[in-house]
This record gives sequence, structure tokens and C-alpha cells, in this order.
Amino acid sequence: MEKVKSFKPLNLFEYEQLATKCLSQMALDYYASGAWDEVTLRDNRAAFERFKLRPRVLVDVSDRNLATKVLGQPLQMPLFIAPMAFQCLANPQGEVATARAAASAGVGMVLSTLSTKSIEEVATVSHDTNLHTPQWFQLYIHKDRGLTRALVERAYAAGYKALCITVDAPLLGRRERDKRNEFALPVGMELANFTNLSGLNIPHEEGESGLFTYVAEQLNSAVTWDDLEWFQSLCPLPLVLKGILRGDDAARAVECGAKAIIVSNHGGRQLDGAIASLDALAEVVEAVDGRAEVLLDGGIRRGTDILKALALGAKAVLVGRPVLWGLAVAGEAGVAHAIEILRDELDVAMALSGCACLGQIDSSLLFRENHRYA
Repeated sequence: MEKVKSFKPLNLFEYEQLATKCLSQMALDYYASGAWDEVTLRDNRAAFERFKLRPRVLVDVSDRNLATKVLGQPLQMPLFIAPMAFQCLANPQGEVATARAAASAGVGMVLSTLSTKSIEEVATVSHDTNLHTPQWFQLYIHKDRGLTRALVERAYAAGYKALCITVDAPLLGRRERDKRNEFALPVGMELANFTNLSGLNIPHEEGESGLFTYVAEQLNSAVTWDDLEWFQSLCPLPLVLKGILRGDDAARAVECGAKAIIVSNHGGRQLDGAIASLDALAEVVEAVDGRAEVLLDGGIRRGTDILKALALGAKAVLVGRPVLWGLAVAGEAGVAHAIEILRDELDVAMALSGCACLGQIDSSLLFRENHRYA
């Protein structure tokens, strides 16, 4: 892989351009692709451009504060690293490098079940650095209930602060780039949370994505709302549901005990043609009505994107692919710089919008053609 060090990117789009030179074609396509025609993948970005800002003026913004709390857990800015599998494809330190950068920046991280560094190894980052920003564990529900229970118990024992269940993946969306590449993990790379279990790895299969095969064979597509009580019985961690796009589902999630909801379409990687996450946000916030915290995942590339999401009622956002681009280009330092870029952009956007703190961001800042939010 070619390592690019010629200049320091000014924004997340430049990180993406550099990452294309650092990754194998299989890894790049896996990270970048969406399902089928990638309509939802593109719309996640376009949704932010449909909203314009209506800045306030003559507000004292000389002292700005970006800090917040999510589920009572402090953050230096309203940002989590989204759960993303196979980060060692981008850098040998993978999820550990990402966790170190997140902790240093005071933002949260959600660790994927399908990580290439283990639950315990990533958790040690917080202990070793004495930086106590929240780490959450994202759960894919396997058919083997004993295995699912073990994952939750390991996460709780390791000190993770919430259990984040992905609810939009009973099957894997059809990602044609992965199918064409016959996606599989390279020799020597494995699912770090399953190293002692035979048969639990991403297979190489001719003419097919190995991840698609893994999900079809191993994950439980029969999970329903009734199962949430069982998950909550496994540990006392707050329950977060990721992958909700409808108000009625959001309301039911709260009734079933969810403490937070992540509005997400899986980065456009599941159902192509699904609504953009940002377009679903206001409906979910209204349905939840303050009974749980609402976060947004999908399409964040600028600090103004974060501002718009907060104005529509999100408590924080999750960022995925840009973190992988930073990781591919410069490891931990690249992730740290990507987070820094977003922080600086949000800080400037708040100042220019007349907001000295997050609590001053509201829907009156937004304008959309034929629809003003107030």
C-alpha cells in the first residue's frame, strides 16, 4: 500500500481522496460502497445540502462551549465514532488506533461486533490512557444465543457504557462491489471477538461476498421486539437501538426500554432507496418526545452537518467512513486529525450562526425550500 504524506488534508473530502491511494481495491470498495445502485448512500449527503442555515447576528460568541453529555456520559463535542467492522484493513492497529484517537479527543466510540481488535483490547485504551470517554458495544445478534450472551457479558465486564443493538440488518444488503470482489479478510486477519470459535470467520466464496455469506449463516433474522427484554436481562447497560427511520418504531423502542435511538440507514449499505437519515430525524425526535436521546448516523462530512443535525433535535452524531479514511492515511494521527477538523468546523459554524453553546442550537436556524423550521 502506498503511504501518502505529501500534505495535510484540509477537510474530510481530501482525506477520502488520499485514502484511495492507501487501500487495496477490495478494502476501499468494502468501506465506500452502498447497496445496489447506492441511491441512499448518495442521498445521505444530499440531504444535508437541502437544508440551509439562517444565522443569528449580534450574539456574543466570544466564548464557545461544545461539550455535552449523552446517557449521562461526558463528551467534549457531540460526536461518536460509528461502529465499523474490519478496521485493520485500513491500518494494522485498527480499532485500537481509532479508540486512542477518540479518547484523546474526548469523543465516544462504538465498537463493532465484527472488529479486528477484541472487546478487551480496545477497552484497555480507556484504562491505559486514563481517558474516560464513553465506549459502547455494538451487537450483531447471532443465532447462537449463548454466543450472543457471551458477547454482551464480555462487553459489560470490560467496562463498555452502553449496549448498541443494530436492528436494520436481519440480512445483509446487497453490495455489488463486494460481490464482484469476492470480499474476504486477508490471510492472517480474523474476527478478533471469535478467535476461539471454529467456523466463525469471513469465508472466501467464489462469486460471492464472504460477509454476505457470514451474515446469512450466522446472524438471527427472526429477532423481534419481544427479544429486547432478553437483551436487557443480560446486563444493566442502557439499551441503544441503531437503525431506526420511522416515528412509530422509535416510539415502540422507547416503550420497550431503549434509552437512546440512532437514526440510521446503515450508511446506505442495507436497503437502497431508504430515506436519508437526516430526513427521518425530525419525525423520530417528535415521536420520542424527550423520553430517550436521539442520535444521527449517516452522511456527516462537515461541521455544518453536525450543526444541522443538532438543530433538528439530535443530541449527538456518529461519523463512520471519514474515520476510516483518516485511519488509512495516517493511523491514529489521521483519525485524531479528522476529529479535529470536525470540531474546528463545528466551532466556527456555531460562532457564525450565533450559538455560543449547544443549547442555543435549535430548529429556527434551519430553512428548507417550502418548509421553514421554527
